[in-house]
Amino acid sequence: MRDDEFINVGDINQYLYCPRRYYYINYFDTIEMNYYLKDGKIKHEMQSRRGGWIKELYLRSERLGMHGKIDVIEVKNVLTRGEVLAPIERKRGTSYHENDVIQLAAYCMLLEEFLDRPVHLGYIYLFGNNERYAIRITDDHRSRVIQVVNAIRSMSIDRIPGFVENRKKCEKCSTSQYCMPEETEILEGG
Repeated sequence: MRDDEFINVGDINQYLYCPRRYYYINYFDTIEMNYYLKDGKIKHEMQSRRGGWIKELYLRSERLGMHGKIDVIEVKNVLTRGEVLAPIERKRGTSYHENDVIQLAAYCMLLEEFLDRPVHLGYIYLFGNNERYAIRITDDHRSRVIQVVNAIRSMSIDRIPGFVENRKKCEKCSTSQYCMPEETEILEGG
């Protein structure tokens, strides 16, 4: 597999947020640094320094055709199971969404291939409320990851995806200057 055929796990999240957003980022490199991206970047840089964590582990899987950098991996020694590793995906807000869970599932899949043992649990940490949520990763999550990877692979530059149903997403989107949802609707008569 060529390097450009690997899907970045972060792109799975982008695609699920809005396929049109992913299209503009992927084909036209149009992501702008807005408040939400900058705030998230600062929060990532100011991560905790406590022990028992592996920070920013990059993994790549030829079999899955994915690669990505896990924010944090928590390492726990469990008496009955030995060392247990769980990825932690950090988000800037006060709630998480399906796209965040599927991104976490993709990291679990990369980690379990790397470890050669199942990873059924990951965490989403929210900076906005300083809460951490345990997410049990199911076969349905894994299937959804594969489905999204295949959907991303089937995209082409000559087919612009439609708009998402939840148009409130456009308000915080870092590609709205290129996507121009309101202008496009006027021009297309929507």
